[in-house]
Amino acid sequence: METLHLNHWAVFVCALLNLFLGALWYSPLLFYKPWLKETGLKEEALAKINPAKLYSFSLVLAWLISYNLAFFLGDEKTDWAWGLTAGFLAGFGWATMIFILIAAFEQRSWRYMVINGGYITVYFSLIGLILGAWR
Repeated sequence: METLHLNHWAVFVCALLNLFLGALWYSPLLFYKPWLKETGLKEEALAKINPAKLYSFSLVLAWLISYNLAFFLGDEKTDWAWGLTAGFLAGFGWATMIFILIAAFEQRSWRYMVINGGYITVYFSLIGLILGAWR
């Protein structure tokens, strides 16, 4: 039986990365205005969100995502290059594709799909890189 390598600190950092990358990705610096337009959300509605509740929920889900990928990358031969590749393949090939499939049935715009699918792909690629490198 092979030894499973899990770095719990790396997993936690990957979960936190979700919040930081999301804050940057969906900020006015990058995609806030087009994302807001494509979702049909209004700034007034966003102002009513309970941030502690939303970010806590997001952190728990990101922690589960990160552990899931860590288990896939738990082989002793995993390195940063395989982590990055596997993260990209999981993010783009699985998560982004199912997201786009669902969004297509919801009649969402391609712009909406690219903004959110891009975030998913970049996030998975980065956590794969971290999990592969930080052994």
